[in-house]
This record gives sequence, C-alpha cells and structure tokens, in this order.
Amino acid sequence: MEWIRRFRERLSGASPPPSRVPARIVMGLGNPGAKYVGTRHNVGFRVVELLAARGGGEWSDDASLEARVATIELGGRSCLLVEPQTFMNRSGRTASAAVERWPSLDPSLDLLVVYDDMDLPTGRIRLRPSGGAGGHRGMGDILDELETKAIPRLRFGVGHPGKGEKVIDWVLERFSAADEVLLAPALERSVEAVTAALQEGVPVAMGQFNSKS
Repeated sequence: MEWIRRFRERLSGASPPPSRVPARIVMGLGNPGAKYVGTRHNVGFRVVELLAARGGGEWSDDASLEARVATIELGGRSCLLVEPQTFMNRSGRTASAAVERWPSLDPSLDLLVVYDDMDLPTGRIRLRPSGGAGGHRGMGDILDELETKAIPRLRFGVGHPGKGEKVIDWVLERFSAADEVLLAPALERSVEAVTAALQEGVPVAMGQFNSKS
C-alpha cells in the first residue's frame, strides 16, 4: 500500500526511539495520511498533537512501535506521546509493542488512550479508568491485544449521525464549521484533563472534568 511505502521511507531516516523508560504513555488514536487529517476519527491525534505543542515535544517515527512519537515532561516526569500508524483497527499492535519494550510499565496505570466517541455530544469529554470499547474498534483492538479492560482512557465526543448505516461515513468525515467552533476549547480541556489524570490520578481528574460540558 502507498502509505506503507511512504512510512517505511520516512523510517529509513527516523530518529532512534526514546532511550529511557517513559513514566507514562499517552496514545491518541486515528488513521495515518493526509486523507484523514481533520476527520472525526482522528480527534485522538489532535489531542496528543496539542499536548506535544504545549510541551515542546518534537515528533519522530518509531519503527518498532509503528508510530509517530514525541516526548514531553509533565510534572517533572517523562511522558511519551504516541500516534499509531497502523490504521485505527490495528491500534493494539502499537500498544502491545510499547508494553513489550518497556515491561516495567503497568498499562492500567501508565497508559492513557484518547479516542473519538459517537455516544457523546461533540466536544464533551469523559475520563474512565477501565471498561469496554463501546464499539470503538481501535480501543477494542488495544483491549484485545493487552488482554485487559483496565486501560485508562479519555473519550472525546464527536456526535452521532442518527442512523446506524451512516456511522462509517460520519467518523471519516471532517467536522462541520459549526463543530470546529466547539473543538478549540474542547481540545484545550482535553489537554488539561490528560495532564490532571497523569499528575493526580484518573479518579481525581474525573471529578474535575467529567461534569463539564
């Protein structure tokens, strides 16, 4: 496939992966390639990209994780931001590779996944310490690969088309102009929520951010 060829070409000159064990990993889900930039399914990418921008992180390609990565400091601790390049439905490959590389990390404590959720209104966010995938195939693949539901996550609302047969087109479409107005503050709030979850714990951050519209 063309995207694989381009990704492998980038990897030939890619920076080496982070040498030290990150204290935490934040994985934003989405699909690689210009075709999917700005789509509802890629809102997880947007959250981690904003985290990188706020923290001065620089993106590079990591061959063994099949992902783009950036390292920032949060509360004096190293945080690895990850964008899987496997396409959404195979996101678990990157999560599994990260756990294999750094076996001292506990996915139930040290991994946080950010992804889109059609069951929430556009711009609404929800933190949870564990649970099922709720029909989200990217998150579902991560749970299957890691063989646990105890994975902290931040769900970012993208609204629902109202009819089941329109779901696939809906998540692969870009946000409307009206929705984009809601996104800027919601993305900022997501960055604050992720930061609070990593520094104070998910239960504390849930009380601070889950009730906000």
